[in-house]
Amino acid sequence: MTILEANHDAFLVVMSCIVALVAGFTGLSLTRDLSRKPILQRQISIALAAIALGGGIWSMHFVAMLGLDLPILFYYDAAITLVSALTAILIVGAALVLLHFVERTPRVINAAGAIVGVGILGMHYIGMAGLQLCRAIYTPLGLVFSSVVAIFLCIIAFRIAYGRRENRNIFLGTICFAVAVCSVHFLAMAGTRFVAEPSLSEFGPTMSNEVLALGVIFTSFIIFGTFLWVSVTYLVGNVSTPDAEMPDAEAEIPDTASLPLQGLQIPCERDGTRIFISPADVALVRADGHYTQVYTEQDRLFCVWPITEATKRLVSTGFLQTHRSYLVNPHKVSRFERQKDKGRCIFAMDDLPPAPVSRSKLKLVQDALSAQPGAVHAN
Repeated sequence: MTILEANHDAFLVVMSCIVALVAGFTGLSLTRDLSRKPILQRQISIALAAIALGGGIWSMHFVAMLGLDLPILFYYDAAITLVSALTAILIVGAALVLLHFVERTPRVINAAGAIVGVGILGMHYIGMAGLQLCRAIYTPLGLVFSSVVAIFLCIIAFRIAYGRRENRNIFLGTICFAVAVCSVHFLAMAGTRFVAEPSLSEFGPTMSNEVLALGVIFTSFIIFGTFLWVSVTYLVGNVSTPDAEMPDAEAEIPDTASLPLQGLQIPCERDGTRIFISPADVALVRADGHYTQVYTEQDRLFCVWPITEATKRLVSTGFLQTHRSYLVNPHKVSRFERQKDKGRCIFAMDDLPPAPVSRSKLKLVQDALSAQPGAVHAN
């Protein structure tokens, strides 16, 4: 078994890294501000972001593979190559669904980063399995090292990008994502050797480097075009606020001191229109990413306040923080149920979800509700 001598084209190596940067920026930018959008728009944005990130992982890999120079003629299995692309897109999509449809805790962010790391690894090794007339041989050290690097760097990238959804964090997260994708590929390739195979496999039709190049150019064109489209939102934001360094919209909190109504009012949105709700009309406030959902007897409304801001403003009006993600109006609570070392607050309105009471808040909430007329306690 003769090991083939492998070289890489420096220009295509650089281009592959640029593709990873552009894809990371595009995907992470497409997921900005999703909590303010209806469910369908969230789903569409997440699908586009998954295609941008997953497709970027695939494009980066095969741009670099186009630069692979071996002393023999080799091909790719078209079916396996397609499977590698779909694997990356689906796994990244699963991570984004986790981030945008589950309460975004540090554990969830870490899990999403680890999932994307697994997606990069899966894409790489499935793509390498598509080689025809040559075979990749891996070392245990290379497999383990590339896996650890992929998962670790992706966790760091998503912790930065989703820690605070500001432009600076998205830029830094983009760099970490690109470094993760490129590092996994080139670290894995550094521990890979190639040997010639005498015959083609029969899994799917074969394609040459020239055909692969057409596919990579097409996907890269889509990614770069989407990158330009997304970049306009940053430019428009800068034009509209030339005298201030505005953070991302998710961090923007209106100053209620300037509101036209008397007393504290909660700024909410209904059908794209800004309205102001009195705290007395609110039963429940629930964290939703970096925003909150405000529940009244009739409506569930979007509020730009994060849960920390809502807590700071509403606790002074008598609201109880039952959980790090929940605030309740004790006047709207009809029943308190204790469940061992936790509990939950039940509201008279059937369509309102119960508010969980964490262990650390249990005594505080019980004492406050004990002094509240009309509240029923159940063990």
